[in-house]
Amino acid sequence: MIGTIVNTGTILAGSIIGSVAKKGIRPKYQDALFTAMGLAATALGINTVVQNMPQSKYPVLFIISLAAGSFAGTVLNLDGRFKGAAEKFGSSELAQGLSTAILLFCIGTLSILGPMESALHNDHTYLFTNATLDFVTSMVLASTYGIGIAAAAGVLFLWQGAIYLGAGALSGFLTADLLTEISIIGGILIASSGISILNIKDCKTLNMLPSLLVPVIWFIILSLF
Repeated sequence: MIGTIVNTGTILAGSIIGSVAKKGIRPKYQDALFTAMGLAATALGINTVVQNMPQSKYPVLFIISLAAGSFAGTVLNLDGRFKGAAEKFGSSELAQGLSTAILLFCIGTLSILGPMESALHNDHTYLFTNATLDFVTSMVLASTYGIGIAAAAGVLFLWQGAIYLGAGALSGFLTADLLTEISIIGGILIASSGISILNIKDCKTLNMLPSLLVPVIWFIILSLF
């Protein structure tokens, strides 16, 4: 799990460096960083959707996934529960930044395929590349939201660790088609985080997280026939 450990370490390092830098940044410049992060997340999300949409074999699946997932997440009040927990250790802004960080770090091809390549072929290239990107991202996020962003490192470790341990079973199931559908929904969630950061609309992105499970369920059903 060397790749996952390195990836986790870079997020921790980036968060520490960013949080130290935050102390010397004036409020008006912090506002500029909020805007920059909102625009960046929106752009990254849209880019992910645009790249993957043409490869989708089920063009309506993401709509059904978002509708069903958002309904389930709202019933469970995932967004409210997460923000309530985060506010005990920080602020509502931290909750927003942390949810964005978790999506950026965990929902992506490199973060999903990386642990599998590491486990099955002892190839850490994907994870080392992901670690470099996450280092820069965590540094910028922490300079905006503070050291609390480091908590995303623990989530990433558990996420990639689970994939690493289950790589053998997942290798035959995580097909290119499934990853395409997950990437489309993940891109929409990342873009919605950006929209929330920009205060255009509170999308309550965490309530939409169950949407990521719908394509998995769909492909399980398909495999039975």
